[in-house]
Amino acid sequence: MGNPGCYPTSVLLPLVPLLHAGLVDADGLVADAKSGVSGAGRSPSLTTHFCEVSESYKPYKVAEHRHNPEMDEVLSREADRPVHITFVPHLVPMSRGMLTTIYARRNPSASEEAVLNCLRSFYDRAPFVRICSDRRIPDTRYVRGTNFCDIGVRLDSANNRLILMAAIDNLVKGAAGQAVQNMNLMLGMAETRGLDQVALSP
Repeated sequence: MGNPGCYPTSVLLPLVPLLHAGLVDADGLVADAKSGVSGAGRSPSLTTHFCEVSESYKPYKVAEHRHNPEMDEVLSREADRPVHITFVPHLVPMSRGMLTTIYARRNPSASEEAVLNCLRSFYDRAPFVRICSDRRIPDTRYVRGTNFCDIGVRLDSANNRLILMAAIDNLVKGAAGQAVQNMNLMLGMAETRGLDQVALSP
C-alpha cells in the first residue's frame, strides 16, 4: 500500500470532486506545480545546494515525472475514462511548501459558485481540507507546518477555463503528516490525532 506523495496530493484534491461531478472536461488538464527544495528529499545534490537554488526558479522532469502515472490512474478512475494530465513541476527557492495551479476546461454548468459548492460538499467532513472563501488565494505561508490543504477557485470566463489552486506543506500534508493521517484511519483512531497543529490565519 502506498501513501500519496506531495505533488499528487496537491493535484488530486482539487480535481477529483470536480471530475466525479462532471464539472470539468477530462481532456486538456494542465497542472503547474512549485515546490520548496525539501521536496527533492534529504540526499544532497548539486541541484538542491543552496547556492544553486537561491535566486533561481526552474522546471524539472518535464513530461517525465514519476508521479504523473499515479495522477493519471486516479483521474482516469474518477472520470471513468482515460485521462492524461500535463504536469510540470518547478523548484523554487524556499525550504518547504508547495503551490499547484491547475487549468481545466469547464462544463457549461460549472460556475465559480457551483465549483465551490461541489468542493465544500465533497470535503464537508474532511478536517484537513479548507476551501478558500471571499476570493482568497491559497498561500503556502498559511499551511506551513500543518496537515492542511487550502484550495481556491477562479473562473476565467473569457477562455471558458477554471483555475484551481492548492497549497500544502510538502513535508507534512505531502509526506509524514499524511502518512500519520492514513495510519490513524487504518487503526480506527481519530483522523486528526497528532496532527492538530494550529496554522497561521490568513
